[in-house]
Amino acid sequence: MSLVIGVDYGTDSVRSVIVNTKNGKEISSSVFYYPRWKKGLYCDAAINQFRQHPLDYVEGLEKSIKRALRMAPKNSAKKIVGIAVDSTGSTPVAVDKRGTPLALKKGFSKNPNAMFILWKDHTGIKEAEEINKLCRKSKVDYTKYEGGIYSSEWFWAKILRTIRIDQKVAKAAYSWVEHCDWIPFLLTGGKDVTKMKRSRCAAGHKALWHEDFNGLPPNSFFKKLDKKLDGLRDRLFEETYTSDQSAGKLSAEWADRLGLSADVTVAVGAFDAHMGAVGGQIEPFYLSKVMGTSTCDVLVAPYEYVEKKLVKGICGQVDGSVIPGMMGLEAGQSAFGDVYAWFQKLIAWPLKEVVAKSKLLDAKTKKLLIKESIENIIPQLTKEAQKVDPLSSSLLALDWLNGRRTPDADQTLKGAILGLNLGSDAPRMFRALVEATCFGARAIVERFKSEGIPIKGLIGLGGVAKKSPFIMQTMADVLNAPIKIAKSEQTCALGAAMFAATAAGVYDDVSEAMKSMGSGFSAIYTPDKVNAKLYNKLYKDYCNFGEYIEQKTRT
Repeated sequence: MSLVIGVDYGTDSVRSVIVNTKNGKEISSSVFYYPRWKKGLYCDAAINQFRQHPLDYVEGLEKSIKRALRMAPKNSAKKIVGIAVDSTGSTPVAVDKRGTPLALKKGFSKNPNAMFILWKDHTGIKEAEEINKLCRKSKVDYTKYEGGIYSSEWFWAKILRTIRIDQKVAKAAYSWVEHCDWIPFLLTGGKDVTKMKRSRCAAGHKALWHEDFNGLPPNSFFKKLDKKLDGLRDRLFEETYTSDQSAGKLSAEWADRLGLSADVTVAVGAFDAHMGAVGGQIEPFYLSKVMGTSTCDVLVAPYEYVEKKLVKGICGQVDGSVIPGMMGLEAGQSAFGDVYAWFQKLIAWPLKEVVAKSKLLDAKTKKLLIKESIENIIPQLTKEAQKVDPLSSSLLALDWLNGRRTPDADQTLKGAILGLNLGSDAPRMFRALVEATCFGARAIVERFKSEGIPIKGLIGLGGVAKKSPFIMQTMADVLNAPIKIAKSEQTCALGAAMFAATAAGVYDDVSEAMKSMGSGFSAIYTPDKVNAKLYNKLYKDYCNFGEYIEQKTRT
């Protein structure tokens, strides 16, 4: 029996899962919450700045793996043959020539611009628009394989924004790397960033890389965009690699730190939702929805079907970004669980600002009361929202609280609620927000269909899919389609484990690993015919409301 480790870097934490390569059974797992991120350091939500310190990642990597090994049966460490890593994306960082993030170097340790720029950071909206304008004027539209619209969530917009506002970082940055590329490089002891194996998934979906362009766009394109980018392309990469390939062996240093063999294979990294789709046993034309703070919707299709078809307004179509040998297509919503978290925070304001200052309770009691109350807000809202007849509710909401990812990326857009009256209580507002996130999901499905990509079914993955039957039933009703929920609690980490097993040679390809290591499905939500008919009408209202808000945003 051989074992592998899947490492899943999420927005708030990193999870390491040890998996049996024969049957995909989870042996043990451990979660590490980023301490600096938890304190809100280096972030400013008011200007959409979200940064994470590389030490959160490094500490989490070591501690989560070592804890998972301690929790596993004796001698499990000796059976580990591979490690694979997924991360959020696009989450790039400036590095020196050795591939060290600048935040780990003297003089940069507290500089947010020297840290990883998280996927949800939208400070580069202006830069993204400049990229779009230049691409439309160029002989070659370098966004055509990325849905035709470049987003502020992605690689180049973040780089351009950073080097414009921080000359110190701009001067010290030899190159830039994605989070999912840096961790395998770190584990394998990389010391030369030019030799780093770059993820096909990350490069193709976020960095304008494509085989038709012979890699990245030419230096002349970037120089025209901004002279500050002149020469950077030559310090980046030409080749990209799918995640079934090896990034190298575990370095002696990390083998010693983790208590593993230096013969362990480290796979090339990828984004969480793409590996999660594999962990959820994705099939051609099934839309895999990883539902967490945001959503990432992934679909795979045979080459012969897609050919040169360009799907507008999505987050790219990339050869081998999900399953090597198939075309991977990505879409998603910029806020999903974050919409509910925002409402929870709004409701919790009196607890934190009023109850916390009460003189009627002692400090310990206040702390416990506030904690208990906040934890129960969403469950209680869910319970009451389920009682609301959608036909009787006058509320309609938009889910663009963090902008719109797809269809047609526009991070300047804002959320909105229509139809408020004196009877609009918290459960009704919560239900409207849930419906809004489901309408946003439907907009993605409708775009694929209108572009000639059929959707045969849906697969739900992630925390929201597992924890909220109410949201999943509402989504099934809004989409008027059944949704299968993956059984595994950790589909992204499981998908990473499948790639680790393939890169280590346990399986010949990822499809074989999926068949042997997949855990199947735990539930299926089928649409209610009455609600589906009602939501079909309300979806049209959602689209009309969205058009109005979009128009007002631009005027």
